[in-house]
Amino acid sequence: MEAYKQWVWRNREYVHSMGSLANGLTWLLPEKFSASEIGPEAVTAFLGIFTTINEHIIETLPTASAHVGPSGTDSSSLSYPLLISILKDLETVVEVAAEHFYGDKKWNFIILTEAMKAMIRLALFRNTGYKMLLHGGETPNDDKDPNQPELQNRPGHLDRNHRLGNQQNHWNLEGRAMSALSSFGQNARTSPTALSPTSGWSRRIQHQQAVIEPVMIKEKRRTLSELVSEKGVKGALFVMGEVLFITRPLIYVLFIRRYGARSWIPWAISLSVDALGMGIVSNLKLWGEQSKQINFSQPERDELRRRKLLWALYLMRDPFFTKYTRQKLESSQKKVEPVPLIGFLTEKIVELLVGAQSRYTYISGS
Repeated sequence: MEAYKQWVWRNREYVHSMGSLANGLTWLLPEKFSASEIGPEAVTAFLGIFTTINEHIIETLPTASAHVGPSGTDSSSLSYPLLISILKDLETVVEVAAEHFYGDKKWNFIILTEAMKAMIRLALFRNTGYKMLLHGGETPNDDKDPNQPELQNRPGHLDRNHRLGNQQNHWNLEGRAMSALSSFGQNARTSPTALSPTSGWSRRIQHQQAVIEPVMIKEKRRTLSELVSEKGVKGALFVMGEVLFITRPLIYVLFIRRYGARSWIPWAISLSVDALGMGIVSNLKLWGEQSKQINFSQPERDELRRRKLLWALYLMRDPFFTKYTRQKLESSQKKVEPVPLIGFLTEKIVELLVGAQSRYTYISGS
């Protein structure tokens, strides 16, 4: 396994490109949207999991200063973001297989999948000290701006550092030297052989280990009571808004099983939960004391914009899609059908949209 990790690290650009190409080609598989065809979705899921694991290996590239999150686990273990990504890769093949073998009872399996994702995300939300989940928990929230120099040594920015030139490389070397000196100084203070006149060889060994071994930085996890004590009402409302966002897909599928996918009740309740959660998180400045503001980092502001864009998926969900969106798509297709090439491309786009809409997992936004 270590040999494979080393190969992925050395060829990460190639691995990333091949993974993106393979996932893109899966949309061209025959019978992609057939309810009885499990094979294409199984292939898609396998390639997705394979790509996810490779991306996880690349993101956990060893650096001079390793970071241990508030959960107290390092990046080498099976992390919550990796589990969420694997579940998202598996959920479509689970839906297709359940529909093939159990028909309308597929919603029981979808509910189970959404419940697992919700529990993992809630655990991640707690273990990170109640920080906003980025991309549904798939992207770690280190509460830093990507443009800040402190992040230049993080694994996800190694390739960017290489492209930015010698200035950042000089900073990386300086940062590594400072980490090594700090670790060496700590070893010198705590080692019983540090005071011995014959400890020169030991000090050289410790210094070499300080250069080679990463400096582990462990954060203290913030508890819910500490967050509420520090931020007051704003902190409690922020947690409520995040919990609503995390549990919204589970609430949606529970009401679909109760009332059916063609009912307006699940659609309206899901939209209401989304609007309530987004309204709370986006307007925290209007609540509580002004001295206890919650300041969002740039990645968190980007996440709020991403969540708002996900509302466009309500146009693709029944019954709205059947009553309005599909009719608009088909009428637009008929208008451009006589036009060469454009008519053909429009037909294929509409076909893909209609096929994707038939699967919950493609339009779930979870």
